[in-house]
This record gives sequence, structure tokens and C-alpha cells, in this order.
Amino acid sequence: MKLHISLKVADLDQSIQFYSTLFAKSPDIVREDYAKWDVDDPCVNFVVESGRDETGFDHLGIQAENQQQLDDLMIRIRESNRPQLDLETTTCCYAKSDKAWVRGTANERWEAFLTHSHDSKEYGQDSAHLLPEK
Repeated sequence: MKLHISLKVADLDQSIQFYSTLFAKSPDIVREDYAKWDVDDPCVNFVVESGRDETGFDHLGIQAENQQQLDDLMIRIRESNRPQLDLETTTCCYAKSDKAWVRGTANERWEAFLTHSHDSKEYGQDSAHLLPEK
């Protein structure tokens, strides 16, 4: 599994330059409003997105590498007794994924997901905006 961090940024080009330097590698995926680094050291799926109303922290997540890991994450999410959205198949961030959402104790959003492909032409959306508050 890999930690996922998503930030909203004002200047995508400047952010790509900074994070490419920080991670010592270019992004694995770049779109007009999105860049993703799949980094092994530190082990993180790091995303920046532009064109949003605000900047800063957006959400955290855990990227499953296979269906069994996602199933295990779903059990833990359900056992957390926190506000959650159940698993759905969706297109979001130019990727086709199965994902679920849970709200942490600091009211932060977490997603658990398994990406099947990262080749969608559309940004898409998921139902994270429906995640209940505390």
C-alpha cells in the first residue's frame, strides 16, 4: 500500500518544478490541471491540482495495490464508526478506480482506492463531496 496526499495549488507549473526537485523525479502523469508523482522513497502517491477555488491541503488516502488490500481497507473503514461513503467504481483524476471515503477525527477526508487505469481523457468526479461531516 502507498500513502496518498492531494494538494490544491495556484500555479501548476511552479508546483511541478518544486515537487520534481523535492522528489528528484518528474511527475508520472501531467495534465493541464493535474500532476501525479508515484514515488518509492518516500513511498507516496502525491498529487497537485490547479484550477480549484482554494489552495492547500485537499485530502489523504491509501492506495491499495490489489483487491485484497482494498477489501481489508474497507473492513477497517467500516469498523472505524466514522462518517463514510461505501465503495464505488468511479472516474476521478483521469483514472478509473474503485474507492471509498471516510472522515478522520480531525474532520479530514481519507480515500481508500484501487486504480485500474490512469488513461481517462476526462477528469471525472467521485462522490467525496457527499461525505458526511463529523
